[in-house]
Amino acid sequence: MIAQALPAEVAPFGAHAPSRFVRAALSLTGKLPDTWSGRRVAFFLRNLVLRSLAGKPLDIEALGAKMRIKPYNNISEKKVLFTPQYFDAEELAILRRYITDDFVFIDVGANAGFYALHAAAHARGRARIVAVEPQPEIFDRLVWNIGVNRFGTVKAIACALADRAGEVTLFLDPANIGQASIRIVGSANAPTLRVPAKTMLDIIREERFNHVDAVKLDVQGAEDLILEPFLATAPTALLPRLVILENSESRWQTDLHALLRSHGYSEITRTRLNAVYALA
Repeated sequence: MIAQALPAEVAPFGAHAPSRFVRAALSLTGKLPDTWSGRRVAFFLRNLVLRSLAGKPLDIEALGAKMRIKPYNNISEKKVLFTPQYFDAEELAILRRYITDDFVFIDVGANAGFYALHAAAHARGRARIVAVEPQPEIFDRLVWNIGVNRFGTVKAIACALADRAGEVTLFLDPANIGQASIRIVGSANAPTLRVPAKTMLDIIREERFNHVDAVKLDVQGAEDLILEPFLATAPTALLPRLVILENSESRWQTDLHALLRSHGYSEITRTRLNAVYALA
């Protein structure tokens, strides 16, 4: 299901195709190893490409999907554009193993749709994928990317997830607009906006899911505000089989690692940024 159509005023996919120089640079950065020298070369070429783009977006295919990337104030978009091989490769490989014919996936903090679209590219038509993103500018990018792919399995929802439904303050980081959180990011003087909020159980019930295969939470330190009440109230049948969790334990007020273990989850792996848990 695609809840939002591709905006008519936006240039079609391909209107911002990479130049020959940009294609060559992206081909090279996309093959570099995840080493100190590989990252330095990627950083150097990235700066050259960004200067040549002069603020324009790029239309590319990455992670199995078409995307319009604006790689200027969103770190995740820069990673996917220049070094997709570094972008949560282990986590995405595990996620693919959980895809079934009736796959249900909730992508919380979906950004421009990288996890959701990657899952949709590998899932069958009966899959149901919900991409939740509260930041309006990023939400527009998410909707555009969903619309241009037309997988028919992804729905975007414009809200934050929290411990209760209502309205919450979203703290923004102008230097990295994908890093918005209902917990303060950067400094107490960070720009804010008010956004609607739901609980994860609200989303599951509204979508009438009878099971959840996987959940990804990347909400800049507010993961405990979502997971703790959900685990306390959700029926056992609705517990996701797989949880991919941004490891922001220094900002949590609850030890989510211990909480997940107490509900029958086992840690599969812990990467530089994330922890991945499976329900026993």
